[in-house]
Amino acid sequence: MATNQIETVSTGADKAKLAAAVALAVGAVVAFYLLARQGPIVQWIALLVGLAAAVGAFASSENGRQLGAFGRDSWREVKKVVWPTRKETIQMTAYVFAFVAIMSLFLWLTDKTLEWVFFDLILGWRK
Repeated sequence: MATNQIETVSTGADKAKLAAAVALAVGAVVAFYLLARQGPIVQWIALLVGLAAAVGAFASSENGRQLGAFGRDSWREVKKVVWPTRKETIQMTAYVFAFVAIMSLFLWLTDKTLEWVFFDLILGWRK
């Protein structure tokens, strides 16, 4: 059995793109707080523009492309899921509630039985 090991080599340009993305995101947050005197509209515009630039820098890196491919593959798999109907969902919910009720009753009876056996019969603490 042959195993294929894939080794991703990050180039200097990729590392620079990731560093730029981090710097842009941090800069956007810093700008948001430094522009407090300019008003909330300017603050939010600076934050959104900085974060959009950070996302763009990240998306242009190899890690960003891999994340995008993963997202597309995940979305394709989600489309293949057969979701239950309303009737099936209600039935399954009822089964779960019934099981929880029966299990809680069983555990309560077990607890009370063990309590009676240990404290009343064996130890004689309750009289």
